[in-house]
Amino acid sequence: MQVFAYGAHAADKPLEPLRITRRSPGAEDVQIEIAYCGICHSDLHQVRSEWEGTQYPCVPGHEIVGRVTATGANVTGFSVGDLVGVGCIVDSCKHCEECDAGLENYCDGMIGTYNFPTPDAPGWTLGGYSQSIVVNQRYALRIRHPEDQLAAVAPLLCAGITTWSPLRHWSAGPGKKVGVVGIGGLGHMGIKLAHALGAHVVAFTTSESKREAARALGADEVVVSSDAQQMAAHLKSFDLIINTVAAPHDLDAFLVLLKRDGAMTLVGAPASPHAAPNVFNLIMKRRTLAGSMIGGIPETQEMLDFCAEHGIVSDIELIRAEHINEAYERMLKGDVKYRFVIDNATLAQ
Repeated sequence: MQVFAYGAHAADKPLEPLRITRRSPGAEDVQIEIAYCGICHSDLHQVRSEWEGTQYPCVPGHEIVGRVTATGANVTGFSVGDLVGVGCIVDSCKHCEECDAGLENYCDGMIGTYNFPTPDAPGWTLGGYSQSIVVNQRYALRIRHPEDQLAAVAPLLCAGITTWSPLRHWSAGPGKKVGVVGIGGLGHMGIKLAHALGAHVVAFTTSESKREAARALGADEVVVSSDAQQMAAHLKSFDLIINTVAAPHDLDAFLVLLKRDGAMTLVGAPASPHAAPNVFNLIMKRRTLAGSMIGGIPETQEMLDFCAEHGIVSDIELIRAEHINEAYERMLKGDVKYRFVIDNATLAQ
């Protein structure tokens, strides 16, 4: 099946309209007409070959929401007309320790929604900047939000689960003090989710101008990280810090804010490495510097259900497909609150 899409033919070329091929649904597949797709910073890194191994044409997009239009003979969990989502994972080995635990995101055979090997044409996965997608039912997710919130649900499939997974793993909730570094696509979801879980939330920003916005998202306190006095007031007090910044910066400035046995997890993925932290900032208080990558399918569904129950969606700017390249440039400048989402109905216009 030929469908309209947006993608790039080279790292130094803009994204442009394409025609791509989608497979016919197999016995375990659901076919989805994509209504909206969020734009993630990972899309930019991959399409511009800032991460190695990009194959062209590259069609990004892994924050996908839409409606089921066809199902395979063995599909039991979905019916035509259902509202569904697809996140960062479209396949995995299905039998390793990680898959058995519902942590397909850590499977060595995990297949991402774009730029991963597949028997489908052209030999690598093509993502959600397209009219439709076909996925195995295991990797489709049920959307329980009202349909008029669907565009704002899309970023939950990456930004939402990327912050939800460490919040759950490190048991954020009442009585816990949680820091969120960076108030962007990931950070704004981290603040909303940590607040909804009942934690005391402190937002860290480099900009005084973001103070009121962070409070509106649910932050109990806001710290300008360049202000040494503000930072010192929080020494040795955090149970968990979620660091969403996707650029190299001083990790030690935040590690010293952790209490004994506190953890800072990195969820931002910079194009070049961070400098190594001072090991004494770890060993003197048995602190943990960790990483976390998206989430497995069961916890992604858990996150979506929690967000539907609590009325949580992303703050978005909806754009037409022909404005994707402009959105990329604005995203680099931090000129979005807080996530661009493509109206996929405009792909064919």
